[in-house]
Amino acid sequence: MADSALLNETGIQLTLLLLLIIIIAGLTIAIFKFLSVYANILKRKEALEAQKKIENLSEEELENHEQRDRELHTELPENKLSGNIPASDERGVIQNINLVEELRVFPTKRRTSSFQKYISPQLGKLILYFLGTAIFWLIIGTTFGLYAGIKYVAPDADHLSWLSFGRLRPAHTNAVFWGWASLAMVGLSYYVVTRVSNVEVYNIRQGYVSLILINAAVLAGTISVLAGVNNGGGEYREYIWPIMITFGIGIAVSLHNLLKPVAQRTTKEIYISNWYVISGTIFIVIVIIIGYTPIWQNGIGETITQGYYMHQAIGMWFMMINLGLMYYFLPQQLNKSIYSYSLGALAFWTHVLFYTLIGTHHFIFSSIPWRLQTTAIIASAGMLIPVAAGTTNFLLTFSGSWYQLKTSYTLPFYFMSIIFYFTGSFQGTVEAFRYTNLLWHFTDFTVSHSHLTMYGIITFMIWGFSYTLIPRLTGKEPPKLWVGIHFWLALIGLMMYVIALMIGGTQTGMMWMKKKPFIDGVINMFPFWLWRAIGGTMMWISHLIFAYNFYRMVKTKEEVKIPRTPAEILAAKKQLRNTEFNPKNEIL
Repeated sequence: MADSALLNETGIQLTLLLLLIIIIAGLTIAIFKFLSVYANILKRKEALEAQKKIENLSEEELENHEQRDRELHTELPENKLSGNIPASDERGVIQNINLVEELRVFPTKRRTSSFQKYISPQLGKLILYFLGTAIFWLIIGTTFGLYAGIKYVAPDADHLSWLSFGRLRPAHTNAVFWGWASLAMVGLSYYVVTRVSNVEVYNIRQGYVSLILINAAVLAGTISVLAGVNNGGGEYREYIWPIMITFGIGIAVSLHNLLKPVAQRTTKEIYISNWYVISGTIFIVIVIIIGYTPIWQNGIGETITQGYYMHQAIGMWFMMINLGLMYYFLPQQLNKSIYSYSLGALAFWTHVLFYTLIGTHHFIFSSIPWRLQTTAIIASAGMLIPVAAGTTNFLLTFSGSWYQLKTSYTLPFYFMSIIFYFTGSFQGTVEAFRYTNLLWHFTDFTVSHSHLTMYGIITFMIWGFSYTLIPRLTGKEPPKLWVGIHFWLALIGLMMYVIALMIGGTQTGMMWMKKKPFIDGVINMFPFWLWRAIGGTMMWISHLIFAYNFYRMVKTKEEVKIPRTPAEILAAKKQLRNTEFNPKNEIL
């Protein structure tokens, strides 16, 4: 097909439109932030003018201000209106008289009031351990990924077998999948399931068992992959079975721990967040069993199983859990309910229906039966239903609260992850079309797509949730400037990465379709790999900043605060009522 006809293809047109949506969304955030900065500049200018005016006040004007200040601060004697008659209540109108240290008609408003802890300190500590170890694997895993990307432009950087590209790449993907994202999601789920069930987590010690098992599996898996010991096959399935079974047991322990609060919930209904979290946790245990059971691992069955495994890991674990977390954290952050519970239910059930059928769309034009390929393409198109329902639900929840994007340091992460959810998922549907699959499969375009989804959706969501939750657990916020730097480095770096590989991958695919030599595609990709390395470096630096922000949020000196005012006493009582911790739950 001629180059000029490329833009006539529907899949290409939709992909360009989706990229335009992402760019417009990023510019929207930039405009909001610019308006906030500009308003601050105008306010500073006004303050300087006011200061000059004050400096040039005449004696008469100064005397007028002093007179008015005395009038405003005039205080009447306590018996000016009532006289000296003693107080009495002959009719018994007043039922309760208490001495207070403040006027009750004015609410006590302090910044730390929004950091009220509604879970036990023991559970809060467990969640922070999950998030802390997740960040460790984010740094480790993306360091592998960055170095692998650098090797594209500097292949002779080293000659160590442990650091060869074939080992670095699976070490990178598995560390960020099973280490970073999985640990963070499980930790955040412990908070959300507990809050919406109004029941404390079942067993803290089981939580630590899960934490240790997952970390041990990722550590052993990383070492084994770098040493050349691997499953020898499918993507994201490189860990050998004893290691992955250890990971699965760790998840199963947390599943048991999360099911108990839902079963013992004090509310009649099960909030939709728990639908997503519990089902996603069940799904990943099933996916691991199917992926590592040797019954299907031969011939075409192996390929079909691989398609099922890697896509269910993405869609029914990472996507499912994060969407459930979004249904809790977004309304909480905007201080309003989710726009439509019905849309949430529609998105949930259609997600379960269609996502479980799309794994084979990675193997279009393969020897897999044509009917399975067609089923995967149709299911990929069906995925537009849950994606559209979820995106509409989230964006309409923003309705009336868009102004908060100007000042909030967490909402930009939420907003961009929602935009990435729509565009990345829609682009996955487009990539399943036969022509676009023929053009892009086996090229760097697929790497671009995977980062658009796993990074743009999953990682941005987790960052937003973390910046929301951790201050509530520790009572300390991150430096807002560094959060902003983190956001823009990650977003701009990701866009450099994604756009470069999309363009380069498309050009390479066209060369292959024209039967050009393979080496021509390699030479063509070199400048795009350079941009990939630059964008990846920006993303990696943003991860270091996130780790620093986490440190600032958790590194606090414990302050002994004694409740004295009625508002503080009532708040302490409410916290005590909501965080009663039963010591017997510590026993396995």
